[in-house]
Amino acid sequence: MNKWYRRYMIFIGIFGQFLFYSQFYTILQHKSAHDVSLVGFIGGFISVFSWFIYGVMLNDKPLIISNIIASIGALLVVMAILVYQ
Repeated sequence: MNKWYRRYMIFIGIFGQFLFYSQFYTILQHKSAHDVSLVGFIGGFISVFSWFIYGVMLNDKPLIISNIIASIGALLVVMAILVYQ
């Protein structure tokens, strides 16, 4: 794979996962997770963690990096939902 495109995908993979962190920040800021779906974010966590494992199996750096970041973010949101429900 083109080295430039691999770097691009690492950047996009990391940038794209900040949705989780944005939601986490919003929950903390409002101290409420009233309108946030626990089931949806658990599903999101399972999905990104599965992609992380797949990236490890393939030894694919963009998949590993982006999905570590996503898994941590999704887990933070799930924990925040459980705290602020």
